[in-house]
Amino acid sequence: MIYAHTQSCAPAPQRGIGFVARIVSADAIWRKRRALAALDAGRLDDLGIGPAAATEEAARPVWDVPGHWRR
Repeated sequence: MIYAHTQSCAPAPQRGIGFVARIVSADAIWRKRRALAALDAGRLDDLGIGPAAATEEAARPVWDVPGHWRR
């Protein structure tokens, strides 16, 4: 006897990035913000960022990222 398969063959939905990937991502964000905080005024000017904006960005917590950074 042949049975018809009634379930979809579509791939399972993705659950997002895993725990380890989140830790690695948070560490990278933390390091980048610390590096930004360490730049002098000349380097910030080269990037087109003012000292106040750099200080504000560096003070943000690692989980506070723009939506387009998230997967």
